[in-house]
Formats: sequence, structure tokens, C-alpha cells
Amino acid sequence: MRKVVIVSIFTSSLIVAGGYKIPEQSLNSMALGGAYVAHTTGADSAYFNPANMVFLNLDKNIMEAGLTLVHLNENRFRGKQALSPTNIYDANGTSEVENKSIPYFHYISNPIGNFRWGMSLIVPAGLKKRWLVHPNRYTINTNEFENAYQELFAKEFTLRVTEFNPALSYKIFDNLSIGGGVRLIYSEGEVYNNGNYVNLPIRREMQGNTIEYGYNLATTYRPLSDINLAMTYRSNVNLNEKADSKDTNLYIGNIGKQYSANVNIPLPASFNFAISKTWLDRFTLEFDYERTYWSKYKSLDFNYGSKIPSALVGPFDNPKIKNWKDTDTFRLGATIKMDNITYMLAYAKDETPIPKEYISYELPDSDANIYSMGVRIDINDALSWGVAYLHDEKDTTTLKAGENKNGIIGKFSKGGADLITTSFSYKF
Repeated sequence: MRKVVIVSIFTSSLIVAGGYKIPEQSLNSMALGGAYVAHTTGADSAYFNPANMVFLNLDKNIMEAGLTLVHLNENRFRGKQALSPTNIYDANGTSEVENKSIPYFHYISNPIGNFRWGMSLIVPAGLKKRWLVHPNRYTINTNEFENAYQELFAKEFTLRVTEFNPALSYKIFDNLSIGGGVRLIYSEGEVYNNGNYVNLPIRREMQGNTIEYGYNLATTYRPLSDINLAMTYRSNVNLNEKADSKDTNLYIGNIGKQYSANVNIPLPASFNFAISKTWLDRFTLEFDYERTYWSKYKSLDFNYGSKIPSALVGPFDNPKIKNWKDTDTFRLGATIKMDNITYMLAYAKDETPIPKEYISYELPDSDANIYSMGVRIDINDALSWGVAYLHDEKDTTTLKAGENKNGIIGKFSKGGADLITTSFSYKF
């Protein structure tokens, strides 16, 4: 193993939703790839467009519960890592495949005059990325461990976010409504770094959590009975992840010390404009434009409750520039209702917020094409169930020498995700 020195380009970060946002939080939204803002038809209106709650033609309570199984595909990197202009090393690596399950719940009350209220319990963001060294796995044509440099930057990088979203809507006219709600968010994050496999005797172990809040607003206008125009806005929420001294450990060699720490990361604001058109009460086409305001994420800055050793200031304390950009997502979804069966399919084009110069191993994100489909079956007037599938296909990213501020030279491929949602809904 070659011997290297500690350099200030070393970085690790705690990630929050966006390039790791999970916008699909129900059966219909999964099947329609998120093109589900103007024409929402069930209890999930409480989350996706609370203004539509008063337009649901049901004088009943409505609920939907479901489970999404998420398969995060491996990221593959083939190339080199520059720790300085003269210290450049082979750094082939493959991240771990991750599988997780995400539950959700939506509820809408029966109408109270021109008012209606609802609530949602969802997981709007999350990520788990691990580049673990396997003792007998080596990079091609070298004696160095595969994933060694990736483990230095991101041995494990995990975020869990849970949101409770109570909402209220009001019908101003028969064709115009408004709605809004409160975002109550609990999040947990974990960061682990290990330099032992590249002869850097430094490590970091951190676990943090926080409770934060924000808001969401919505309006729907129906110029004709078969056309919906909708706008929604979800506020930015700053997640100030805090770790007690027992939850943060910094090591030089085998000598470690505990610190209290915190890091502030934005869960970005988003704006949606959507339009839907329905023909013969059976076929609906919806177009949705989403703007996500990632430019709030300028840098990542860990703060410690007491002074840390000078050898660790560069890797663990100096602010890390992010300079993410606002992104556009375009979604097109189709719904076909045939008696007691509803078919759905969609396509979306999603931008990454991360400029090439700031891509890192924590999230080697890229633009994506998203394909989805699903079916809902009405068992009777009160009960229905369904299943949906979504495939997120990431573009390959190539980084030339000097193009990336984190010293990454090479190609990221694969990645992406596959999601399957099952659910049931009940009216009572």
C-alpha cells in the first residue's frame, strides 16, 4: 500500500433529500412518476395537493396505507483519485447494493362545509451509500484494496427523514380552492470515514438527529370541469443535525476523542405547476413541471463543541464547498380508468443538482430518465388495492483531470434505483 499524506480536499458529508429526494409517496404518485399534482383522486391529495381535498366527490373519510420497497443499485467507479497534484492513485470501486422499505399513510376527513382536512405520514427523503473495503478484493492490476479511497471519503453515508404533514383546504368558488399544511420533520444521519486502508490514520464516526418544521401551500383552478390547473409550494427546511458528545468520535491512529457536533443542511424548497385534461371521464393526461431550489446548499460546515486536533481541521472541520444548482424536472403521466381497474404509466426527466466539479463519492449523482407504471383495482365501493413500479436510470458521468474539485478522475456508471409500491385504500 502506498503511503500518502492528509490533504485538505478530504471531505465527507451528511446528505439530505433532493438528488436524494423521494417525491413518490403513494401508489398513484409512484405509478405516475410524480405527475400527480393537478389530478389527485384519493387520500394522498392531503400531501400532493391539499387544495384538491375539497374537490373529491365523496362525503366520506378516506385513507390509504402502503409500503414501498426500494432497491438502490450499485455505483461503479473506474479511474483515479488525486490527493494532490503529485499524489494520484488507482481508485476503482463499487458501492454496496442497498435495499430498504418505506411505509406511508394518508387520511382525509369527510367535508365540513367548504372545508376539509387531512394528514400524511411519509418519508420524503433518504439515502444510504456505502463503499466498504472487502479484504480480498483488489483493484485491477494493483495490490491496493478496491473501495479504499472511497471508504476514506464515504465508508457509510446514511440519511433517514420522516415527515408528518397535517393539511387543510377551503373551496372559495366551485372551481377554485386553496390549501396548505405544516411540515413536521424528524431526521437522522450517520457519517463514517476510514483512512486506514490508504495509510491515513484518521477516522470519523458521527450520528446526529433533529426535529424541524416548515409549510406547504397549494391552489387549484378548474376553468372547465375536465381541466385542472394547480400550483404547489413546499418550503425549505434547514436540518440542523445535532450529535451529543457520545455520538461523535474523531480518531488519529487508535486514539479517539468524543465531541458534540452539528451540521446544517437544507431540505430544499420546491415549486410545482401542473395541468391535467380528462376525456370521457376515463382517460387523463397530466403534465407537471417541478423546480427544486438546491442552490440553498452552498457549503457543508461541521461545527464541534470544543477544539479538535489541528491534524483533523482540514479533513473534518473546514467548510466544504458544494454550490449546488436549482433543478428542473419534467413529468408526463397518463391514467386510464376501465370499470373497476385503473391503469397508469409515466415518464419523467430529472436533473441532478450537483455540478461536475463538486461530485463526490457520497452521492455520485447524474441526470436521470424515470419510467413508471401501475394498476389499481377496486374490490368494491369502499376498498381498493394496487401495485406500482418505478425505474430510475442514471446517466454515466465522466470526469477529466482537473475537472473535479475533489480530485476524482474517471467514470461513474450504473447507479439508479428500482421501486415497487403496494397499497390499499378504504372509504368509510
